[in-house]
Amino acid sequence: MRDLVRHTGGVHRWAATTVRTASADPVDGDLERLVGGWPSDGELVDWFRDGHGALVTTLRDAPADVQCYTFLRAPSPLAMWSRRQLHETTIHRVDAELVTDRLTTPRSDVAADGIDELLSLFITRRRGQLRLDPPRTIAVEATDTGAGWTVAVSTEPVVTATGVDPGADLVVRGPAPSLYLWLWNRADATDLDVTGDRSLLATWRELVQVSWR
Repeated sequence: MRDLVRHTGGVHRWAATTVRTASADPVDGDLERLVGGWPSDGELVDWFRDGHGALVTTLRDAPADVQCYTFLRAPSPLAMWSRRQLHETTIHRVDAELVTDRLTTPRSDVAADGIDELLSLFITRRRGQLRLDPPRTIAVEATDTGAGWTVAVSTEPVVTATGVDPGADLVVRGPAPSLYLWLWNRADATDLDVTGDRSLLATWRELVQVSWR
């Protein structure tokens, strides 16, 4: 838990610094150095809250046309950082809650957006590890929002299209929050409607590992 809070609080400060300074280059990714050293355990909660508050204020007060470093496609740098930090915080909140067995299910609209960020942006990056030979397809449908995606996996970078291909090798359907947790590897697919090649569930867990750097 200490490591989780340090990481999330450090990333909040990293993101806020990037936007606040309008840095065109990546801010130093060494979080401990960036934050000036980790707080003691007794100070950790207040430190986290201060960093989160500063992030929210920075994103809320930044000019809509602020130009700064980004690493995912978005309508604007501010949109990218706002979206990324929403899901950074939500997923790591889930991590904290899983420790206590008191999980708060993410809202459907937040979950659907997080699914889209993962499937359309993160796993399509050239450095992604999701590669298969022969090629396979995975379709995902959020039954509560109507959103859907089809992921084509081959030896080349992943290609994601909107919409559900019912003939995909694996089709997974369920409420957006349940899909969100499964796709981000925070839950299994027990409560989801799975048809097709179930071995691809294990492939996903093995090969989809998102790093913040």
